[in-house]
Amino acid sequence: MRKKELLFVLLMAAVLALTGCGPRAPEEAAPEVGEAAEGLPDLGGQEVIIAVENAYPPFNTIDEATGEGIGWDYDAGREICTRLNCVPVFTEAAWDGLFPAMAAGEYDVAFDGITYTEERDQTVDFSLVYTITGQVLLVRADEARFTTPEEFAADPNLIIATQITTTNETVAIELVGVDRVQSFEDFPASVSALLAGDADAVVTDTVAAQGFIDANPGQLMMLPDMVAGDPLALVFPPGSALIDPFNAALRSMMEDGTLDEINATWELPPHPEPES
Repeated sequence: MRKKELLFVLLMAAVLALTGCGPRAPEEAAPEVGEAAEGLPDLGGQEVIIAVENAYPPFNTIDEATGEGIGWDYDAGREICTRLNCVPVFTEAAWDGLFPAMAAGEYDVAFDGITYTEERDQTVDFSLVYTITGQVLLVRADEARFTTPEEFAADPNLIIATQITTTNETVAIELVGVDRVQSFEDFPASVSALLAGDADAVVTDTVAAQGFIDANPGQLMMLPDMVAGDPLALVFPPGSALIDPFNAALRSMMEDGTLDEINATWELPPHPEPES
């Protein structure tokens, strides 16, 4: 009798399994749908490909301890996407070729501490300016041959290192002429040349200069006099549908103080007054 009961139970279980009427494994919970901040455009959870160089502190670099990307770009990008209900996908991109890639729509937006210029504005579109920095000469901590950009320029034996195709390269050439400028693929390489004595200064933004000073304690300093000023903004492919939402998010961050908090965290100057 007990064998018959067992056989009956097994048969019923098989029938239920075949007909789909038996117990089912719990279904995976559907991912939660986020919402944009009140009054801001809602991007519906869209992934946004953010180009970063990961070689330009304090805007972007890789934390050696964790292997994770850190910097202003990461903090600001996540905050913007939180407000717009989008998913930031940070993608490492080489500086050389970045503007043609942006013009071709290979990335949704580029952060990377990029200076607005009218020339660049002919091929890509820009966001609101989120900070204005200055360009300075980064030098070795024991430098005593010059104290100003003018004194540097007056000595024909001195060499400036910088990054290729940047506004810093343009400023360096304007200061000392193309023959006295060594341009590298990225700023860490130009700083390495400075530390090795192959160059006598690096032209870079004030915030980037401070980032390299912090990364090389006791080895570097920046001269107090600025060489030029730089308005920084985000870069988009021409006519991108993300420009207005990102500008709206940046405005809201300016208005509630969040942008200045992020700027202060990474030692950037406060934001300028938002454009009307």
